[in-house]
Amino acid sequence: MDIPERHQTVIPYLIVRNAGDFLSFMKNVFDAKESYKAMRDGHTIQHAELSIGGSTIMFADATDQYKPQPAGLFIYVNNADETFKKAVEAGAATVTEIADQPYGRSGGVKDPFGNTWWITSVKE
Repeated sequence: MDIPERHQTVIPYLIVRNAGDFLSFMKNVFDAKESYKAMRDGHTIQHAELSIGGSTIMFADATDQYKPQPAGLFIYVNNADETFKKAVEAGAATVTEIADQPYGRSGGVKDPFGNTWWITSVKE
């Protein structure tokens, strides 16, 4: 099976309102890198891709035809406390407070676009 080099076998595809703001949120909170963006018009993202730590997330602006499709995502980060704080400062709502878990330090936030992120750093 030939998969493009920047992709993995399963890729989340999110349809969100204000995809440009979503991209900014992802860059600011998770240090995401924009790898592709095609515009439908001057302000609507038809298709875009970002990369976080070697994983690709695809996304697009919601339209009348394609309604918002948020998701729940689990993400490993170097410092869960720091990333959690950045997410909340960027407009995310707390789902579960950051706390020690058997698998690491973890907490949940809902971003301003409806996606829930389980932010986790590995227990040392």
